[in-house]
Amino acid sequence: MKHTKAVLALVLVLLLSLTGCAGSETGAERGEGEYQKIELTMAVNGTDTQMDSRVANHFADLVAERSGGNVTVVVFPNDQLAGGNASKGIEMIAMGSVDLAAYATCTLAVIDKQLPVATLPWSFSSYQEARTVIDETGGAYYAERLEPKGLTYLGSFHNGLRQITNSKHPIEKPEDLKHLKIRVPGSEIYMGFFRTLGADPTSMNWSEVFTAIQQGTIDGQENGVSVTSSAKMAEIQDYLTMWNYSYENNLFIANTLIWDALEPQTRELLQSCASEACEWGRDTLEAEEEQLLKDFEAKGMTITYLTDEQSVAFAEAISDWKNGMIDQFGEYACGCFGITK
Repeated sequence: MKHTKAVLALVLVLLLSLTGCAGSETGAERGEGEYQKIELTMAVNGTDTQMDSRVANHFADLVAERSGGNVTVVVFPNDQLAGGNASKGIEMIAMGSVDLAAYATCTLAVIDKQLPVATLPWSFSSYQEARTVIDETGGAYYAERLEPKGLTYLGSFHNGLRQITNSKHPIEKPEDLKHLKIRVPGSEIYMGFFRTLGADPTSMNWSEVFTAIQQGTIDGQENGVSVTSSAKMAEIQDYLTMWNYSYENNLFIANTLIWDALEPQTRELLQSCASEACEWGRDTLEAEEEQLLKDFEAKGMTITYLTDEQSVAFAEAISDWKNGMIDQFGEYACGCFGITK
């Protein structure tokens, strides 16, 4: 396996070197601000209106502008290169079939079950708290976990504080979730959380959810406000509960072999643009949520905002399960995100 990776790395270096030689210049001969000519691919799981696609496209625009058009990034939403299958999309970025990607930590759990630790329920009370913790210690944890998988961490941005929509009734207390069929990502955390509350969690590809709700296969879904809006859930769901039960983060990543084969100044450019795009994504999502909620109400959706007392009832109902999950993830992983019992 190591020999195969070494051969692949050499091939990538040769290919990227040839791609960069639009003229006779080598990387060492190029002046400051001049970049190799290269096209990179980037995969995201969301639709072209979801935040992961918007961040990727913003990143691509920044790269094209600052490289004078020499470095281009082609973005593929909906995991188009993987036939809509996020797990296959992650396999492709890990194998080097795709150069760059952005995926939620719960989706990346297919390669490392420790990555979604920060999605444990009620770990963060606000976006600002999540930003601070991730920037101070969480990002280093992500980089550490991704490195053995052949992936380089470039930054992160909000997927969102997760809420829940359904077609049956308002959700105000734990008993309201009993027997509801709720689509969740395949993460052990989300499945365990809803099972503990008596719901019937179902894992399915995001691209299938809208139709599944229309057909009555499932009763609802849980996601951030931004994702819920871009997926047009207000057209098919009557009830939204705002409970901020979990925070999900999108990780901006690169295939390490491809990344290391790029010229140093190209890597510096991409890292700078990725960091800026991630901050833009965070700011934009936070700024848009209030208006999106107003739009939901205008479309006839009933929104329930849980009181602190109501939120405590849910937290108490899952406390034993959550403590077990904290033990499972371990002190180090939880400590990187300030998670305690």
